[in-house]
Amino acid sequence: MAQFTVPSHIVMGQGALNEAKLYIKSYGKKALIVTGKHVAKSEMMKMLQDMLKEIAVEYIVFDGITGEPNDQMIDAGILAYTENQCDFLIGIGGGSPLDSAKAIGAMITNPGKIADYNGKEIPNKIPPVVAIPTTAGTGSEATKFTIITDSKKDIKMLLKGDYLIPELAILDYSFGMTAPEEVTAATGLDALTHAVEAYTSKKATVMTDTLAVSAVKRIVRFLPIAYQDRTNTEARQEMAIAALEAGICINNASVTLVHGMSRPIGALFHVPHGMSNAMLLSKCMTFAASEVSERLAVLARATEVATKEDSDKIAAAKFVDQLEKICAICKIPTLKEYGIDQKTYESSIDKMATDAIASGSPANTRKEVTKDDCIRLYKELYQ
Repeated sequence: MAQFTVPSHIVMGQGALNEAKLYIKSYGKKALIVTGKHVAKSEMMKMLQDMLKEIAVEYIVFDGITGEPNDQMIDAGILAYTENQCDFLIGIGGGSPLDSAKAIGAMITNPGKIADYNGKEIPNKIPPVVAIPTTAGTGSEATKFTIITDSKKDIKMLLKGDYLIPELAILDYSFGMTAPEEVTAATGLDALTHAVEAYTSKKATVMTDTLAVSAVKRIVRFLPIAYQDRTNTEARQEMAIAALEAGICINNASVTLVHGMSRPIGALFHVPHGMSNAMLLSKCMTFAASEVSERLAVLARATEVATKEDSDKIAAAKFVDQLEKICAICKIPTLKEYGIDQKTYESSIDKMATDAIASGSPANTRKEVTKDDCIRLYKELYQ
């Protein structure tokens, strides 16, 4: 039997932060704001701080999230939360601060070390989390997942469980207007990967299918516009909606081979998550196409890159071609162009393939995936 979970409250549109203030006030008297140093100095942060002062909610800013979060950053956030006797968390920024807020919350109420929960359900309810994304892509504001790097083992840990779903998601597309080109590209392609993987996942349902098709249509149309013109408000708004839709999709239908293979590349070579997903997307969909051609064909026709006259096989191939074109428009580099040494990469393939399979995500692919398949795809990816 399928289940469908979303945040308790979602407030969307320009001015959403102000509209959400009564929800925020109900969560406690003191918040830990989790963010990075850039957002900590931004106009968005000032707006948040002014609103918290208006509703008499105290706050502490923890801006120690740099790049993709690791266990050491989370430990520092836990210390800031406990030392300042906070009641709830506000994550503001890209996917990293949002994931970090959820991870910090998880470790406030669940004993042990964060590594103890890799791949496991978070058993205890966590403090309320408010998620305010400033990029359109990760979907962390809607999901029951958080990805944290184990700095000792060089693996990306997956924490999961319904308790990780934020209580409140606040989406104001204007918060993403200043995102640099490369961030717009990486996060937008992350959202595209979420939607395509959820639609082709074994765990897909009628509800996730509806949102996945909607998200793919929006992203195929509006991501190139948002990437090429950061001032286009319609494109930014549509991408914010698509990112939420895609996040809800993976929350309920999960991800597949792309994410399974992407996380080890990010952990070992520090490639931004959305970028490593984009590098793998068309190759992994080509691999799975024999079992998902009908579904890829639906996406091809929905995005008008194929017609009803095209067979499912031809339509599926056209959709994969479209994925490659969008990655090219967004200037996604190859592994070599990114600066990854071939010998170092090839010596890591066995570990990456092992970690990919161990993550469980490839098992959601409708085509059976083995470690040998991952090894072959990793080799092809560099070539």
